[in-house]
Amino acid sequence: MLDRYLLPLLGTPHRTVARLCLSAGLGADFITLVGALVGLSAALLIALGCPGWGLLLFLGNRFLDGVDGQVARARGATPRGAFLDIVCDFLVYAAIPFAFAFADPPRNALPAAALLAGFIGTASTFLAYAATVGPRTVSPVYPNKGLYYLGGLTEGSETILCFAAMCLWPEHFAGIAWGFAAACALTAATRLYVGASNLGGHRPDSEKP
Repeated sequence: MLDRYLLPLLGTPHRTVARLCLSAGLGADFITLVGALVGLSAALLIALGCPGWGLLLFLGNRFLDGVDGQVARARGATPRGAFLDIVCDFLVYAAIPFAFAFADPPRNALPAAALLAGFIGTASTFLAYAATVGPRTVSPVYPNKGLYYLGGLTEGSETILCFAAMCLWPEHFAGIAWGFAAACALTAATRLYVGASNLGGHRPDSEKP
């Protein structure tokens, strides 16, 4: 919901770092994989009881996620790049709640499981719609993305804010997780309705001969 407003604000720093990466000969896929390593390291720190440091690495992961897109557009986006980008995103998103559950199983395991279930709902509706409409269908809101982005209440920006709140106030993880799980459930429901309505039992226009 907030991505369309917040992402343009990061365009300049993303492009600045992307130019440095291009000068150094770094490819988009390499940056994506480095970003994933940074994000998974953030989860490791959270699991070890260092959520503050984990937050710093997670924010670094999210920043690199914007840089790799700029590099990809400069060099020419590829299907492999789009695939790696979304897979690495979801792996990191799944690792953070698991890390909190590992850090304090009695208090955090159940709300973490609820949040991961919510992520399954948002991810499956998002990816199923993108796969159905195909790569030739461009999102009017996010035309530069490698996949069709079906929006919703909980997108990348909201997830970042949620994880930041968890890291800053880990004692309130359970309440934050339950609340965001409910928001994810609402997002999945609205995407399911919009997707089923838009597809309407027919192939998308982009897939018609």
